Amino acid sequence: MGRVKQELKELIVSTGVEMIKTGITVGTWGNISYRDPETDYMYISPSGMDYMKVKTDHVVVMDLDLNIIEGEAEPSIEKHMHVAVYKARPDAHAVIHTHPTFSTVFGVAGLPLPAVSEDFVQIVGEEIAIASPYALPGTPELGEVAVKGLGKNGAVLLPGHGALIAAANMPMALKISTVLEKNAQIYLYAKLLGNGIRLFSREEIDAMQNFAKNHYGKKNQELV
Repeated sequence: MGRVKQELKELIVSTGVEMIKTGITVGTWGNISYRDPETDYMYISPSGMDYMKVKTDHVVVMDLDLNIIEGEAEPSIEKHMHVAVYKARPDAHAVIHTHPTFSTVFGVAGLPLPAVSEDFVQIVGEEIAIASPYALPGTPELGEVAVKGLGKNGAVLLPGHGALIAAANMPMALKISTVLEKNAQIYLYAKLLGNGIRLFSREEIDAMQNFAKNHYGKKNQELV
């Protein structure tokens, strides 16, 4: 049996607080997990608890077969969805399910969300799909449709249910979450103006993603 890491429990707790502070979820909704690459253990937030009151003892540690390794709290009801992502995406180590306002508008309307801001293009891509068909919260079926809609992208919209984000690490998952919501807000406001909206070309998207991956801030990151 691998070692359970206190620092990863702390990561789940701090991420929950950050989600509330940034407004990408409300109340007790949404969920967070991190998959330890050394043990394949999943650290997941508890079900139905106020993020501002969650402690490390409330974080549940599970294997990818949903056996509890450590923790007395009830794990998030979306544990099936988180595990489905980790099994389908070996590159993903952080999964966040959020309940943001503007992104959810597109999920409710059944409309995919195109990239209209450069930061969105750089870290997410061209468009965010809608998971389909609708599946009830907390079911294995939701995990299946979410993974299908996610594909190799960093996010997918869940109909009437918010967004699901997958990333290599928690800071990137949080960044995608906030940029996704910002892009949704910008696109919705731009549509209200009634003018045409210019979407980025495939060539522009590829160029910006290459720049973000291989050049943007690389030298300065070495100074940190």
